[in-house]
Amino acid sequence: MIVCIAEKPSVAKDIARIIGATTARDGYMEGNGYQVTWTFGHLCELKEPDDYTPMWKHWSLSALPMIPQRFGIKLINDEGIKKQFATIEKLMQAADSIINCGDAGQEGELIQRWVMQKAQAKCPVKRLWISSMTDEAIKQGFQELKDQGEYQSLYLAGLSRAIGDWILGMNATRLYTLKYGQNKQVLSIGRVQTPTLALIVNRQKEIDNFVSEPYWVLATIYRDTQFTATSGKFTSKEEGEKAFSTIAGKPFTVTDVSKKKGNEAPPHLYDLTSLQVDCNKKFAYSADITLKLIQSLYEKKYTTYPRVDTQFLTDDIYPKCPQILNGVSQAKIASLQKYLPLIQQLAATGKKLPKSKKVFDNSKVTDHHAIIPTGVPPTGLTDMEANVYDLIAKRFISVFYPDCKFSTTTVLGEVINEDGPKPEKIEFKVSGKEILEPGWRVVYAKDAKNADDDDASDNANGNDGGNAGDGTGNGAKKEVVEERTLPSFVKGESGDHQPTLTEKWTTPPKYYTEATLLRAMETAGKFVEDEELRAALKENGIGRPSSRAGIIETLFKRHYIRRQRKNLMATPTGIELIDTIHEELLKSCELTGIWEKKLRDIEHKTYDPAEFINGLKEQINQIVIDVLSDNSSRRVTIMTEEDLKKKPAKKKATAKKSPADPMVGKPCPLCGKGVIIKGKTAYGCSNWKSGCQYRQPFSQM
Repeated sequence: MIVCIAEKPSVAKDIARIIGATTARDGYMEGNGYQVTWTFGHLCELKEPDDYTPMWKHWSLSALPMIPQRFGIKLINDEGIKKQFATIEKLMQAADSIINCGDAGQEGELIQRWVMQKAQAKCPVKRLWISSMTDEAIKQGFQELKDQGEYQSLYLAGLSRAIGDWILGMNATRLYTLKYGQNKQVLSIGRVQTPTLALIVNRQKEIDNFVSEPYWVLATIYRDTQFTATSGKFTSKEEGEKAFSTIAGKPFTVTDVSKKKGNEAPPHLYDLTSLQVDCNKKFAYSADITLKLIQSLYEKKYTTYPRVDTQFLTDDIYPKCPQILNGVSQAKIASLQKYLPLIQQLAATGKKLPKSKKVFDNSKVTDHHAIIPTGVPPTGLTDMEANVYDLIAKRFISVFYPDCKFSTTTVLGEVINEDGPKPEKIEFKVSGKEILEPGWRVVYAKDAKNADDDDASDNANGNDGGNAGDGTGNGAKKEVVEERTLPSFVKGESGDHQPTLTEKWTTPPKYYTEATLLRAMETAGKFVEDEELRAALKENGIGRPSSRAGIIETLFKRHYIRRQRKNLMATPTGIELIDTIHEELLKSCELTGIWEKKLRDIEHKTYDPAEFINGLKEQINQIVIDVLSDNSSRRVTIMTEEDLKKKPAKKKATAKKSPADPMVGKPCPLCGKGVIIKGKTAYGCSNWKSGCQYRQPFSQM
């Protein structure tokens, strides 16, 4: 008898149906020479400290560090798990061979290996390795079963991760709780959770300590177009006024007009992190909710395996793409075949689907490819599932569309004042971007309109971005070229202009949202906008794509962080815990990222698991010595559920405040119902959602 073991009952039933095991038994399905059983995720776990020795049962500083000579596993203490394991054990003891049908990833491998070890299975084991739960994929997977030995390095990486987390988590948690926790609450320390918390705490401190300062921007209006001085901002009003007086009343001359055509490729396909980022930005879904939704879509056969960190497909997927697109075209979202026109437009070209290296690249795929639709038309989706499916379907369709073609026009100008002892010149610049052929952007045409509405809403709420508020915390801001067509300028033309000197105030970095935190975890705390560079830094990211959502949820459960709208805020407990931890190893994203790289190297057979574990043992030894030698009286404030419900006390403002804008709050001159609000580039009406069209650009004030 061949015993197949899947990770969930629903997956087991699909597999059983395909291979003909149609008779239901207690805890398994049977038929056609197969018995198909299942786990419920983890049935086993690493033993707890007191399973090794009674002296580790009671928390004591003198017992640290706790390092077992040999790590062992045990069944999780749950009656349902014990009953199901007894069934699995009985089947495996009598099996001629076993097929491991666990999720095709590191965690799935670990779950099933531990169960087989605990059941003392002795027969040969094959591995079912599939990226999709469609009937076709399951059938093909059974025709191409692998030897379990091929996945030994995957198991060793998962085992090293589990043991590493045990060594650090068990020891550091007891160490900090006993030393600094006031005997009121466990102070949980983790290999990934603590550096993640440090990111949030450090950003919050940057914001709290930020002092807003004024600066002045010189611009001028020439032919109804605003040009900005290339000399940058002025840090004193006197400097700005001096420059203003230099150009006032002097003619503006266009010195250069250049046009440059460019192409913009479609965005990459989704990996799990980029999907979680977009779901948080567009729908305010938490990383954990997005993971649950995409897992549900995978199990319903509508999308491929979700826990992936690549945005590429293998070459063998290319021949299947027309069939997948055909299936997607039949999908109905809110009773509409919304993808049909987009896919018909692709088919109308009569050409073969393009095969770009930005989409198909075997060298960028290890275990699984990017998340794409399977081609099975979805039915019965919840609104939230439909939103996630929509993102994945559109992204997949868009990669087969041509590049977006645009033209960027840059106009340079100058004003020369020859009244003084020597001529003074101030240079100006304006850029505009014109879409020539939208290409892949047609797939997102409606989304772009909604994004414009969101921007208007942001403006209405006063989120004007300021100067340094780019979400990076480092004040760096990429130059944004507006999508607009400039008037036709000719080099050498000259005329009157209206100079302006505008006072602005620097703004602090933004709080992390789940979207920006996921990106920071992915790149070991570095803010990276460039997609290619971000992909390179993924190797040193902290946590696995599949575990990051759980880490963020753990920080909430431990009362280390709280949500304030979409912002993630550290609680006093979280801030004080990071302040208390002096060992950089425990809170440095870069160091933790190096550990993650080693775990990936174990998976790829280029690093020894024993070396990783021995290194952690040495590190925890040193951490224990350092903390025990701390003679300070530091303690960490403990937060309760009641504390979290209270609104945080407002801090005394340390920043200089921008003066109130006299325009804001006045009745709208157009509709009379709303009041004037200030946006990023213009004043508008608070009644804009109801159709008021009042808009007054700053440049025309």
